[in-house]
Amino acid sequence: MLKKTVLGLTAGALLLSAGSALAANFKIDKQGQHAFIEFRIQHLGYSWLYGSFKDFDGAFTFDEKDPSKDKVNVTINTASVDTNHAERDKHLRSAEFLNVEKHRQATFESTEVKKDGEGYAIVGNLTLNGVTKPVTLDAKLTGQGNDPWGGYRAGFEANGKIKLKDFGITTDLGPASQDVELIIAVEGVREK
Repeated sequence: MLKKTVLGLTAGALLLSAGSALAANFKIDKQGQHAFIEFRIQHLGYSWLYGSFKDFDGAFTFDEKDPSKDKVNVTINTASVDTNHAERDKHLRSAEFLNVEKHRQATFESTEVKKDGEGYAIVGNLTLNGVTKPVTLDAKLTGQGNDPWGGYRAGFEANGKIKLKDFGITTDLGPASQDVELIIAVEGVREK
C-alpha cells in the first residue's frame, strides 16, 4: 500500500511538473530586430499611410496546451513613431495625436488569451494618449523551435483595429480615416 501511494505521488508530481513546464516565458527579441509594431491608416480614402514604432519592449508567456495561462505585456515609446516623413512624424508626436511630451509610453497588457480557430484571441488593455481601453488582437503562431545559439524561440503575428476617438485623438482626418489597423510581428526568446 505504501509503495503504491509513493508511486502515485511521484507520478502526480511528474505530471504536475510536466504541466507547469509547458508554460514558458519569452522576451521579445528587439535586439535582433525580429519584432515589429506597425500601423496603417487610410489617407483621405485614396491610399494607405504606413508607420511603425521603432522603440518598444515586452514579454509573453506561451502555453500551447493551455492558452488561458498565456500573457502578453508590451511597452512602446511613443516618440519612436516613424512614417518615413520627418514633418509628419513631428505632427504625430504633437498634442493633436500622440502627445508624447505628456504620454511618453503606450502599453498593452493582456487580460485573457483564448484559442480561436487556428489562432488566438488576445484580449487586453491598451493605454494610449493617457486613455485605457480594451482591445482584441487576432494572433497566429508563426513558428517555434530551437535556434542555432542554443535557445528556443516562438514567433507570432497579430492584427487589430482601434478607433482614434476612443483614445482621445479627435483630429478629424475624414470619414475613411477613423480607424487605425495594427500589424504586430514578434519573435520571442525563451527565458531560462
